[in-house]
Amino acid sequence: MFRNQYDTDVTTWSPAGRLFQVEYAMEAVKQGSAAIGLRSKSHVVLACVNKANSELSSHQKKIFKVDDHIGVAIAGLTADGRVLSRYMRTECINYSFNYESPLPVGRLVVQLADKAQVCTQRSWKRPFGVGLLVGGTDESGAHLYYNCPSGNYFEYQAFAIGSRSQAAKTYLERRFENFMDSSRDDLIKDALIAVRETLQGETLKSSICTVAVVGVDEAFHILDQETVQKLIDAFEIVGETAAASAEPDAAAEEGAAADQGAGGDQDGAADQGVAPMDM
Repeated sequence: MFRNQYDTDVTTWSPAGRLFQVEYAMEAVKQGSAAIGLRSKSHVVLACVNKANSELSSHQKKIFKVDDHIGVAIAGLTADGRVLSRYMRTECINYSFNYESPLPVGRLVVQLADKAQVCTQRSWKRPFGVGLLVGGTDESGAHLYYNCPSGNYFEYQAFAIGSRSQAAKTYLERRFENFMDSSRDDLIKDALIAVRETLQGETLKSSICTVAVVGVDEAFHILDQETVQKLIDAFEIVGETAAASAEPDAAAEEGAAADQGAGGDQDGAADQGVAPMDM
């Protein structure tokens, strides 16, 4: 994007019917570190990448607890994310005080979207440059929503936002049909693998990612680094074991193909061409 005469004010429309300030806010979400959310019938898992800017500093917090049944993961400007998470926390407290029951997730998301939309029609305000993945549970089950800086919101089975999130989306699109019946541990595993996809070959460690879980019978909480590292190690060991067990089988198939005649050699060559795809 480049600066033009229509982006000096959020209330100025371009001839094409666009609000450039809103698009700049959405671009800020794309430039932020990746955040991923998955849900099943009873649980929601939020995960994010939280790299430090330098070795001498700590990372910025990307997952916030809103209430015992709601949490949020952000991508974009962390300062805007803190402000919105504090607003959500206040709304949950007020609702609980007035009605003595937890605030439904969908109602909170609508209030958050209305707050974001006001910033797209007031000349003295700018849009919030942050995208939020809101995960929570209520009487109707588990929910995962995405709130956009434009004021739109969508409910998802699984979603990823932020930098290099397309790789995670590709993985989630292949697996999302199994998420509804997945267990808590399987959801966490899929979330960690999706986070690994956004790292582009970099080793996944608990120091650069954060995972949080909320369930119907489980209050929202962030997993500690030791637990996350144990889960990462367990998944890596399973992958290495599966690859190691596949190698002797491949060697045996090659030996059997070599003992056959000319026709058998052709069949063996065809099988060898298909084997890597099956793996």
